[in-house]
Amino acid sequence: MTPLEVYIRQRQQHKRLLLMAHAVIGYPSLDANMAMLEAMQRAEVDLVELQLPFSEPIADGPVFVRANQRALEAGMHWERYFTFMQRAARSFDFKMLLMGYYNSVLQMGHDTFCACLAEHGGSGFIIADLPPEESGDLLQHADAHRLSPIVLMTPTNSVPRLQEIARHARGFVYCVARKGVTGKQTHLDDSLEGFMARCRRATSLPLALGFGLRTGADLRRLHGLTDIGIIGTALLAAWEQGGARQYEILLQGLRAATTA
Repeated sequence: MTPLEVYIRQRQQHKRLLLMAHAVIGYPSLDANMAMLEAMQRAEVDLVELQLPFSEPIADGPVFVRANQRALEAGMHWERYFTFMQRAARSFDFKMLLMGYYNSVLQMGHDTFCACLAEHGGSGFIIADLPPEESGDLLQHADAHRLSPIVLMTPTNSVPRLQEIARHARGFVYCVARKGVTGKQTHLDDSLEGFMARCRRATSLPLALGFGLRTGADLRRLHGLTDIGIIGTALLAAWEQGGARQYEILLQGLRAATTA
């Protein structure tokens, strides 16, 4: 097991459902990002995706696309990103993952990327546009630095494809609740249960479910269905609409839903 999987298994002994949150680093500002993470700590969030802004975030919906653009316009780049990650790793208990796109990794180089991520406190990475079978060299460097490359399984994947994806998985698997980009409301129905059952058969790793989850009620419906619930766009929207107070209220509601 990678260190990330060990951490998740330990957290599962105390919570019915783990919670993973998301922040676009550099938007609205680094100070705001730090305030977001402080609120996540108070809400006992277990895992956090720190998104490295990119000019063409093809898996993201309009809220995150705008956030990426504004972070880049404000001068965010990978050196500032990793400095922020290191500061966060020294300040908080939750584990952090880099979320981004392959062009950023390619520009840094696989070994440099993995070494830098491990050195600055990251536990793994989610590269949304990189098929796992095309990431062999990157996975080798990830293993060398004890990082977990998080792979994505989607409802359109066939059973053989799920099994192939699972061969490359470490830490946990990110199950995408529906087709499309992030942010759009997901309706949890019987088809989702079938999809999660197929994912369970493909891997023994913990399963996380994301894309379009918004509320504590959504998380409660995941009890027994998945191991980790992922909330992203709803949190950023709460900050944009009501600042730190609304953000905190949403997080505390999500926290309650992971145990109730």
